[in-house]
Amino acid sequence: MNYRKDKYGNDISVLGFGCMRFTRKMGKIDTDKAESEIMLAIERGINYFDTAYIYPGSEELLGYVLEKNNARSRVKIASKLPHYLVKDLAGAQKIFKTELERLKTDHIDYYLIHMLTDTNALRRMTDMGVMSWLEEEKAKGTVGQIGFSYHGDTDEFIKLIDAREWDFAQVQYNYLDEHSQAGRRGVRYAAEKGLPIIVMEPLRGGALATGLPKGAADAFGAHPIKRSPAEWSFRWLWDQPEIMCVLSGMNSEAMIEENVKAASSAAAGELGQREREMFDRARQGIADITEVPCTGCGYCRPCPAGVDIPGVFSAMNSGKAKGRLSGARVYIMCTQFRKQASGASACVKCGACEKKCPQHIPIREKLQKAQRLYERHIFKLAGKAARAFFYR
Repeated sequence: MNYRKDKYGNDISVLGFGCMRFTRKMGKIDTDKAESEIMLAIERGINYFDTAYIYPGSEELLGYVLEKNNARSRVKIASKLPHYLVKDLAGAQKIFKTELERLKTDHIDYYLIHMLTDTNALRRMTDMGVMSWLEEEKAKGTVGQIGFSYHGDTDEFIKLIDAREWDFAQVQYNYLDEHSQAGRRGVRYAAEKGLPIIVMEPLRGGALATGLPKGAADAFGAHPIKRSPAEWSFRWLWDQPEIMCVLSGMNSEAMIEENVKAASSAAAGELGQREREMFDRARQGIADITEVPCTGCGYCRPCPAGVDIPGVFSAMNSGKAKGRLSGARVYIMCTQFRKQASGASACVKCGACEKKCPQHIPIREKLQKAQRLYERHIFKLAGKAARAFFYR
């Protein structure tokens, strides 16, 4: 495993374990499977584990596994304060106390303001006294380092970097988002200010790993060095010295082994002009077949009207890539095979989803298009028939 330094000189594995996508059975995390995966990752040298207050069951599972295996001292834990749920300082302190209890620890190594949107949100936390309190916790050792996770444009990211003294930042970044979100310009600016960068969504929720369109797959396949699209995606990030750690939501031992192998050989500055041209061709291949740039992160949930927004967008992308019938099949499965239909027509245009979408997708506009595409009379009849069969 390769390591890079954080702001204070600590060694952090270039591959981090994202704890949002554990395998679930009947809605609950498969504890035994997750434990095996976490311990394998630790044995292979991964020492950065990222979770959050709002990831269902994630903090509890991580705390349980680390305590059971006496492994807390072998890892760094990153977790997050959901500022959007905080109404006052006491509320923030209560959340933090709950996180410590869930994680069965007396400190959190890397503590982030979760999905900080802009300087106004930061000012709100500052005015409440939350930021001063976090500095006090850092002085006591209850918090190791203070950072923030971010989805938004580059200019606002730079404003947040300049707004106070941070220890690190976490951003969505991958070869498809090179010039969107914080982007390469934001990543480099943070590095100039001495802030290490943690990367989330390196594979855009898996979209850059499996099911790539032919144009993108051919771009990688033509390279004389044979690597999976996922490995190329990781290496694009590790090529940049500004990136300290890349998170991966690994939920199989095979995935862990594959990613660890890549992380153990990748180096900054290893990619050349040939690789840059390869990524350009891959980007174009993806752009040609993408209807909605949704990563499936789920931040838009729950929809007050019950629309399965990621499911609808998955259908739209399937329809553009594989034809309308394929899109219709996915749409019916995602939105009709349930007791209460969750299709686009249920949207009441409240806009709550758009305020939370990290990708800034015009969700209401896209849902209207999905309704036109997939909720014509014949598809409605198919949905009614499906519900009648399953819930008769």
